[in-house]
Amino acid sequence: AGMNGTAIENFVCVIFNVSFMNCTWHVGRTTTEDTQYFLYWRPSKKEDVTECQNYVKDNCGRHTGCRFQNVTIENKNAYFLVNGSRSGQNIQPYEENILLISDYIIVEKLTPPLNVTVNCTEASHRCSIWWQPPRTSHVKKSSCFKYEIVIENK
Repeated sequence: AGMNGTAIENFVCVIFNVSFMNCTWHVGRTTTEDTQYFLYWRPSKKEDVTECQNYVKDNCGRHTGCRFQNVTIENKNAYFLVNGSRSGQNIQPYEENILLISDYIIVEKLTPPLNVTVNCTEASHRCSIWWQPPRTSHVKKSSCFKYEIVIENK
């Protein structure tokens, strides 16, 4: 149900700092300034569907994103629904069932490696560098990470 071109487009979620998630979208092609969107999600099949509590708005006051806190991600099937109305009429809903992390809709921005330690010896002209893997919401094996080191002489 709903008028063609009113559903949201380009729905993307980004996880950062392990437990925060931002979801954003573009308004539909045929929407007007009085269109309003509402995001509902269910992080796993064991949980209830809840509405976003912290919307991001565009210049017209339309919801174009949501900020989530304390998100736990462990390869769960999540359900997203964005619906809404304009001038009292329903818009086309957008629904997505995704496996968090493995689907293209969810991206994770990793923290830098932790506890970086550098030990250089002048006599051998060598340095040793150690670190711990970055914190992540879903990767359990440190062998999954590849690192690049840039050394600058100053």
